[in-house]
Amino acid sequence: MDLSLSPRGRQLREELQDFLETRIIPNEVTYHEQIEASGDRHHHPAILEELKAEARERGLWNLFLPDEEHGAGLTNLDYAHLAELTGRSVLIAPEATNCAAPDTGNMEVLHMFGTPAQQEEWLQPLLEGEIRSAFFMTEPDVASSDARNIRSRIERDGDHYVINGRKWWSSGASSDRCRIGIFMGITDPDAEPYRQQSMILVPLDTPGVRVVREVPVFGRYDGHGGHPEMEFTDVRVPVENLLADEGDGFMIAQARLGPGRIHHCMRMIGMAERAFDLMCQRALVREPFGQPIARQGVFHHWVAQARVKIEQARLLTLKAAHLMDTVGNKGARMEISAIKIVAPAMAEWVIDKAIQTHGGAGFSDDTPLAMMWAHARTLRMADGPDEVHEMALARREIKRYLPET
Repeated sequence: MDLSLSPRGRQLREELQDFLETRIIPNEVTYHEQIEASGDRHHHPAILEELKAEARERGLWNLFLPDEEHGAGLTNLDYAHLAELTGRSVLIAPEATNCAAPDTGNMEVLHMFGTPAQQEEWLQPLLEGEIRSAFFMTEPDVASSDARNIRSRIERDGDHYVINGRKWWSSGASSDRCRIGIFMGITDPDAEPYRQQSMILVPLDTPGVRVVREVPVFGRYDGHGGHPEMEFTDVRVPVENLLADEGDGFMIAQARLGPGRIHHCMRMIGMAERAFDLMCQRALVREPFGQPIARQGVFHHWVAQARVKIEQARLLTLKAAHLMDTVGNKGARMEISAIKIVAPAMAEWVIDKAIQTHGGAGFSDDTPLAMMWAHARTLRMADGPDEVHEMALARREIKRYLPET
């Protein structure tokens, strides 16, 4: 199994690494200063537009999309290597290269299932980085880890659909740059469970769409439009806004989530690598009890375990990407579940040790570690909690031992 980059992938990786080291990471302070100076945590800083323009000039744009007409035409394996690098500056690098969630998943949905009119109106400005988008799936009143529990309604009324429901963790929806969202809800409550739901495009300026409140993550209000709770009251959109056919919601969700989990997991590995770097650098200069932390036995244990955990997670994620390229998403389901279990937990562990090494500084915003830890811990729930992936993985494994009937 060859998990290496293609020649073009290697070239892009070198370009992306240089962009990160010389432009993105040195401008992280400027990015935060510009947002703070604006007084608006959802402010879109000028430095980000500057970095986006440079990324396009360098050919580091829409790297996630395998279609050569609209994207970079890379395999999942090639992109996995690149996504790892963007995880080293997870707040800036993904958006600077137009590879940030939830836009990536939404662009993939529009690319695969959108009509030509939907693609012209919404996909094209997303591909250009002119607007942002949201994904409305999770609901506050039900256990949304089982998507069959979703209760929001999408009801046909002549040449419109009427939408009612409450959603939350609607990443990005509070930003004035967020113009469109993909909404999942019930169109036919009498259909079999996996055919009840549909997905539909909802412009955020449609009457009846309301931000109820912004939801903090571990006490931190995230930028990029936050993760608000949303209310949809008698929201009317044309029937032409439906994605694919009625009842295709679960099918679209699965098509959207497979590649997205690869992207998240590789970014987790990039985050862990940066935390590892910060941990080792700090350990060389911090001297409790008369010697640097780097000379103490417990730190040697952390370094060894961190390196092993990172390498194992990387290999498993690259294997999943390789299988997606060679046998398809369905054939890689076991590995996709496995990486979603492994990668966030690994990153959380490594970042935790980096925080411990930094002492009090690790809990502050003087380093990116606190933000990274919250991001990693959150990802153990987002895109399906650990326990759901463990259940799916275990069921597939046990099935191999059942007698044929």
